Amino acid sequence: MVESHPAASIANVEKELRYISGIIKQKGREILDQYPITAPQFVAIQWLLEKGDLTIGELSDHIYLACSTTTDLVDRMEKNKLVERVRDPKDRRVVRIHVLDKGKQIIHEVIEKRQEYLKEVLTEMPSDDVETLNKLLSLLHDNMLHTSK
Repeated sequence: MVESHPAASIANVEKELRYISGIIKQKGREILDQYPITAPQFVAIQWLLEKGDLTIGELSDHIYLACSTTTDLVDRMEKNKLVERVRDPKDRRVVRIHVLDKGKQIIHEVIEKRQEYLKEVLTEMPSDDVETLNKLLSLLHDNMLHTSK
């Protein structure tokens, strides 16, 4: 049976998540300012690292940009030696985007700094509360992935 929650509780959860997301996004931008990479490039490289080498079309679907915009994004990343275009060995007509070491290193450093920021923010919270927060966020994320509405 699906449990109904009070509208005020749902509204507050949405507000808190929005505020938290905004703060993390702003902090992420501050960190990215120290690197030769834009926020859309950061997101694109994260998807490439998570999913492996993708075509422009596949990457476009993940980052919700038009193929032409994604092509421009990849052109700039390729120029900065963050990624390279490689032909698919199984089908030479297919070109995939591959992350280079410089791109991997930047993503690793930025994520490490974001995690350091969260560690600092969570320092005053008891370990049990941090673990509960982690479990609840994972549950929320899982429910979002499996809800077809």
